[in-house]
Amino acid sequence: MIFKVLTLFPEVILSATNYSILKRAQQKGLIKIEAINIREFTLDKHKRADDYPYGGGYGMVMTAQPIIDAYESIKPGRTHRVIYLTPQGKRYNQQYAEQLSKEEEIVIICGHYEGIDQRVIDMIVTDEVSIGDYVLSGGEYAALVLIDSISRLVKGVIEEKSTQEESFSTGLLEYPQYTRPFEFRGKKVPEILLCGDHEKIRKWRRYQSLLKTIKNRPDLLENFELTDEDREFLIKYCEIQKFML
Repeated sequence: MIFKVLTLFPEVILSATNYSILKRAQQKGLIKIEAINIREFTLDKHKRADDYPYGGGYGMVMTAQPIIDAYESIKPGRTHRVIYLTPQGKRYNQQYAEQLSKEEEIVIICGHYEGIDQRVIDMIVTDEVSIGDYVLSGGEYAALVLIDSISRLVKGVIEEKSTQEESFSTGLLEYPQYTRPFEFRGKKVPEILLCGDHEKIRKWRRYQSLLKTIKNRPDLLENFELTDEDREFLIKYCEIQKFML
């Protein structure tokens, strides 16, 4: 997997991806991360890569020429995605990350100021992506979210079993995790996790995932296919909640 990031601040991308899992994945040759400085391609003598928007308004807009020239300089392969990170884009989620992890090459454009000239989007962008309903000061931080979330799904980057029961991978939020010591400041690990009965532990974890999802992200259950076991548990849970009220 190759990530080519077009940015005004390449040092942000390169420094942040030089640690932990991403560093090891690069050393193994499983992923490659390149940061291309858009400013190096501007024809402006002052190295400006932005200008005032036509029609008036506040802020500045990144100009088309240096972005397009930077893109053309990297000679992307035939099959590649060009992602522009923007609050106006399609909402990013785990399923989107899984889809992108199957690509061989991804080009990411990091915007700044009030965004980029629309003609860049019209000419080369395949995906407009938003990581959430909020605004960041630059696309670099969103690019790091994409690089990390996609890379960990690339075969060999982390153990495959580690991703199978994570939040969103099953459609539910992940169950609580515990490690040693058994008791910490009066708080104990649930006894069921020490019982050695894998079926009981599986059921407990499933119920905990359902509870956490109901509490924090009930919207995820709207399109989730519940098992008969799930329904039975939820009925009991709702009855208990009504009793407590």
